[in-house]
Amino acid sequence: MLKIGLTGGIGSGKSSVSNILKSWNAHIFDADIVSKTILNHNESAQNEVITEFGTDVIGSEGMIDKKKLSRIVFHDEDNQIKLNAIIHPYVFSEIDKEFETILTKGENELFVVDAALIYESGADTHMDYVVVVTSHLGLKIERVLAKGELSREEFLERAELQWPDEEKIQLADFVIQNNGSHEDLLRETKKTYNLLI
Repeated sequence: MLKIGLTGGIGSGKSSVSNILKSWNAHIFDADIVSKTILNHNESAQNEVITEFGTDVIGSEGMIDKKKLSRIVFHDEDNQIKLNAIIHPYVFSEIDKEFETILTKGENELFVVDAALIYESGADTHMDYVVVVTSHLGLKIERVLAKGELSREEFLERAELQWPDEEKIQLADFVIQNNGSHEDLLRETKKTYNLLI
C-alpha cells in the first residue's frame, strides 16, 4: 500500500480530489480533522498550547477556543510555526498508527494523507509520493468566499502563511490542475491515480 501526501493551497480543491480518491477506495487520513481532534481531546497537546500561547486561547467552557487560537496564529508566522511544532508530532504519530491498521486490513491500495502543510511540516519525507493540487488565485478566492467561512482578507492572510504553489510544484511527484469543471478535475485526478496504481 502506497502512502501518498495530498496537498494544495487554501481553495485549490484539495478536498475535492480527496473525495474523488476516497470514492475509488483510497483510505483518506484527513490531517485537518485529526489536528482538531488532538486540540479538543489530547490533554498533553492542550497543555502545551496553553503554555505557549497563554490562557487567552481558552474559551468559556474551559476548552481551547479555535477562533481565539486562529486569531493569534494566522496573524503571525512565528505563532503558526510554534503551533505546528506542538501539533505535528501528535499528527505524525496518528498517521503511523492508522497506516499500520489499514495496512493490516489489506483493503486499500492507497493511504492518502490529506494535509495543507505536507511540505511545511516535513511530512513529505515520510511519503512515497506527494500530489499537489493547484489552481489560479482568482478561482481559489472564489471557492473560499463561496463557502462563507472566511473573508477575502482572512483568505489572503492564510494563503500568505503557506508555501507558494510554484515551490510545491517544483517538489511534487504529481500535479493536478484544478482550473476547470468537476469533470475536468475527475479526468486530471484519474490520470494521476492510474500512474500511482
